Amino acid sequence: MSKVMVVTSGKGGVGKTTSSAALGAALAQAGQNVVLVDFDVGLRNLDLILGAERRVVFDLVNVIQGDAKLPQALIRDKRLETLHLLPASQTRDKDALTDEGVERVIGELRQRFDWIVCDSPAGIEKGATLAMRHADVAVVVTNPEVSSVRDSDRIIGMLDSKTVRAEAGEPMEKHLLLTRYDVARAARGEMMKVEDVLEILAIPLLGVVPESPDVLTASNLGSPVTLHNPAAPAARAYATAVRRLMGEDVREEEAPRRGGLISRLFGRRVAA
Repeated sequence: MSKVMVVTSGKGGVGKTTSSAALGAALAQAGQNVVLVDFDVGLRNLDLILGAERRVVFDLVNVIQGDAKLPQALIRDKRLETLHLLPASQTRDKDALTDEGVERVIGELRQRFDWIVCDSPAGIEKGATLAMRHADVAVVVTNPEVSSVRDSDRIIGMLDSKTVRAEAGEPMEKHLLLTRYDVARAARGEMMKVEDVLEILAIPLLGVVPESPDVLTASNLGSPVTLHNPAAPAARAYATAVRRLMGEDVREEEAPRRGGLISRLFGRRVAA
């Protein structure tokens, strides 16, 4: 059975698109058939991180408006046979997306893929609400800073009210992905600690991605970090997060450890 997963955040610049690419690539590396859908109409970036910018012919808006069929717009990754991209339009705005059109495209994708990963634009506008609308699973990407956490709390409220699952009275599976984390800075009080973020947002911790130049390097080279440098701490964090998404009960000692703090937090489950 296919799963629709939205990768979302209230604040821009938290690493949401790089996380979408890394999680999608790691799922494909694990043998899953995956499509990444870029919902950031007008500010297309997912194709750049995947190194597919020169291969875009048709996009999500073209498919929604009937100018192209879905197979014409899908781009298969050259490195991973089971990873595909449905790019966003760079010349249209978010008003080109319709609820009916998105529902139809998601329905078609469910018939073709195991995982549909929706890369949401930041904020609470139309593109973000449509990206989460048909999701079964949500990954809320947050930086360890007060404004990012507050905006993520708003997004969690939307997931619990503006999705098809919420309207049907069904629970939404939500996970926290904490990015750009630095243990030393957190210890000095320069950023929020993991447990403080968990206490505020009260959703299960999926992973802690450390601050790392490897992520920027990989993105600039057009490759998810999980493909470019699988041994990098950030890549390992994403790979472990994917194992959890697939239902594996990763033992604490297998989680990335920095001073013992993160290993104690993994496996913790807070009421969603």
